[in-house]
Amino acid sequence: MKKLFALVFLFSILVSCTKAKTKTEEANDTLSVKKEVSSIETKSVETVADEEFKNDFAILLASTFRDWEGNNPANLLTKDWIELYEKNGKYYLGKADFGLESGFSECSGDSTKTIESRNKTVLFMDYPELKLGEVKSLKISQKRIWPKEKIAFTFNNVEYFLRGEGDIIEKGETMEDGSENPVPWHKVENYKLFISTKDTPEKLLLKEDSFNDTFVELIFVGDIDRDGKLDFVFSANRHYEEERVILFLSSKAKENLVKKVSEIVRTFDC
Repeated sequence: MKKLFALVFLFSILVSCTKAKTKTEEANDTLSVKKEVSSIETKSVETVADEEFKNDFAILLASTFRDWEGNNPANLLTKDWIELYEKNGKYYLGKADFGLESGFSECSGDSTKTIESRNKTVLFMDYPELKLGEVKSLKISQKRIWPKEKIAFTFNNVEYFLRGEGDIIEKGETMEDGSENPVPWHKVENYKLFISTKDTPEKLLLKEDSFNDTFVELIFVGDIDRDGKLDFVFSANRHYEEERVILFLSSKAKENLVKKVSEIVRTFDC
């Protein structure tokens, strides 16, 4: 009987705490950063097997692409594609607004085509089902999630976590445009990035064995597919002569928080 009374008492306290927290929560979506998470308890990790990835649909960047065997990726882009772009601190989906310019790479000896966007484009998507207009998004205060760091996002009253794991081989700092003070820049190996919420186990988003003067960067967080859940766009260059962008959408995920739906890679080595 005493045990039953104790359980009822404990449950009433938990309910009261939950109600109090709900009343004090703000409606605004937020982002926060937690470091040194080795001491933070994490849920069981749900990993994904390595396998050859196939895009659900094509994406492109406002960049220069080389011809390869008579073809050029830039030729795929049409006015029917959807463009995610930023304007005055807000993000929008609109019909692709661009021009194409032919050229030649003296470095590689290849013919090229450059996609020249008329907007500040994040990426182009061959996904006409997306609804046009302003996209809900979160401001990114820290774009790199180093090993032993954890970033929290709150969106539609759901708290998401991105956690970095790996080996920091060499610590350092660098100066960036718009930054008055140096920011961390480390040499990392065996990197893994996980996503979770308070109610879901961790899922492995991406992993890289090594980087050559590059690192994974978060370039967009928001609701691209308008399902009320977060979507992510990462820059994941593995080499300083590579540009690689990966898109994760929540509406395409059957059992997980998000699914990797597309990636684009371009190289500009000689």
